[in-house]
Amino acid sequence: MDTRWAVVAGIAAGIAVAWWFSREPEATDDPRRARAEQAAAANAEDARPVLYRWTDDAGVVQVTQEPPPRGRHFEKVDIQPRDGIEVDGRRR
Repeated sequence: MDTRWAVVAGIAAGIAVAWWFSREPEATDDPRRARAEQAAAANAEDARPVLYRWTDDAGVVQVTQEPPPRGRHFEKVDIQPRDGIEVDGRRR
C-alpha cells in the first residue's frame, strides 16, 4: 500500500515538472527590455556584412566593401542570402 502512494506522488511530481518546463514565459511590459531588444536587433542588422553598389564618373558600376565617396548615390547589397534562398556555386 505504501508503494502505491510513492508511485502516485512520483507521477504527480513528473507532471508538475513537465508543465513547468513547457509553459510559455511571462510577458513583461518593461520598457527597458523593449528598448534593449530593439537596440540588439539594430546592432545585429548593422553587423551584417554588406557590399556597396555605385556608379563612378565613367558610368562603370562599382561593387566595393567601402562606401563610395561622399555625395554619391549607392545601394547596399547583403552578402548573406535571405532565409529560404539556397546558394549553389556549381555550374551545369
